[in-house]
Amino acid sequence: MIIDRLYEAVKEKGFVCVGLDSHLDYIPNYIKEKHEKISDIIFEYNKTIIDATSDIVAIYKPQIAYYEANGLEGLIAYQRTLRYLKEKGLLSIGDVKRGDIASTAKEYAKAHFKGEFETDFITLNPYMGMDSITPYLDYLKTGEKGVFVLLRTSNEGAKDIECLDYNGEALYFKVGDELKKFADELTSECGYSPLGFVVGATHSEEAKKIRERYKNIFFLLPGYGAQGAKAEDIRTYLNDFNGGVVNSSRGIIKYYQKFEDGEERFAHYTREAVLNMRKDIYGE
Repeated sequence: MIIDRLYEAVKEKGFVCVGLDSHLDYIPNYIKEKHEKISDIIFEYNKTIIDATSDIVAIYKPQIAYYEANGLEGLIAYQRTLRYLKEKGLLSIGDVKRGDIASTAKEYAKAHFKGEFETDFITLNPYMGMDSITPYLDYLKTGEKGVFVLLRTSNEGAKDIECLDYNGEALYFKVGDELKKFADELTSECGYSPLGFVVGATHSEEAKKIRERYKNIFFLLPGYGAQGAKAEDIRTYLNDFNGGVVNSSRGIIKYYQKFEDGEERFAHYTREAVLNMRKDIYGE
């Protein structure tokens, strides 16, 4: 199953997930000057990042908004990036955060689990109800696809809905408990389900409770780096440094900009950013 592949990738290469939030402002000038097409510029940027880090990164997460913002050229780069990852035997998360009524969700599932935008995992928003999630389950049952569903996000506005009181607990626990019913029916050999949760790693006071309540759920953990999540909080969410992947986007893909020779050594500094992240979280 795909979740077994991810578990083994984390075991072998570590827990880092690189977020390919590929804004044009982040791309070295030498790449921009080399190409006329935006699709070529973005793809070479992504390819350089992937090639520099593929042996120390478990999975890559292109955020589709950064590609949609560049129209068809951006979506070509998104498609080429996903195809390149697949050709190299690497895992991908299409960060698309879909959440809609069942008939529409069925088409979203087809769009991102088949065809030109096919990816291994996608992100979903469950706050329209469980019938916005069920159309994806048939793909999960094949063992070849997975989803990460928003549970407790790291943004300030999470308190507006996710943290509302529901029978004495935060609403997101009710959502998590309902999702866990689906997940428990899909548990794989590694002990986890291909239905995972997105949990913002910036909430240290909640980390222990969330992990204890959802022991067999694989987490996608955003918030490290630019959003301020600390290594000790990350370690609480992980199970012996597995059971989750830790996303960093700008902290890795813009890291080269900190150095005078950054553009010249773009690949080197990108790899260094991943290694620094691993050392920090492992506590080395």
